[in-house]
Amino acid sequence: MNSVRSEIGKLENYVLGSSAAIITNIGLIVGLGSAHAAKGAILSGLLTIALADNISDSLGIRLYKESEGYGERMSRLATLLNFLSRLVVSFTFIVIVYLFPIRQATIGAIGWALLLLTIVSYLITKEHGQNSLLGIIKRVMVAVIVIALSLCAGSITAGFVG
Repeated sequence: MNSVRSEIGKLENYVLGSSAAIITNIGLIVGLGSAHAAKGAILSGLLTIALADNISDSLGIRLYKESEGYGERMSRLATLLNFLSRLVVSFTFIVIVYLFPIRQATIGAIGWALLLLTIVSYLITKEHGQNSLLGIIKRVMVAVIVIALSLCAGSITAGFVG
């Protein structure tokens, strides 16, 4: 039972799932938003990420944990924690897009993504005794790159289709 409590308290069981959800969701919102997709299409994409991509990612975590010899119980727990963290993060983006017009939702989602990444980065760096500012900058830069690429991809797509 102590090993289960210990595993539940491990930051690593939440970080991978939540950071992947943050980056994937913000990329989809910005990309589809810049392609002038309808709100329903963006919400559908976000829901697909929350479910299908989440299941796929969680399976990857499960296989990784099993290959590392974590055992059935610990692998299952790590998989569940990853799934739940991704699901919760994904639903926060769904709520933002649902509640606001696309333009405001995109701006809000970008701010939310950067805030969440800052918090996750801070927690990681503090746990490992690293420079928090440097860790935050590195991870936020990844998000900025994803946002820029998604914006370009959506704009290019809109130019070809629209």
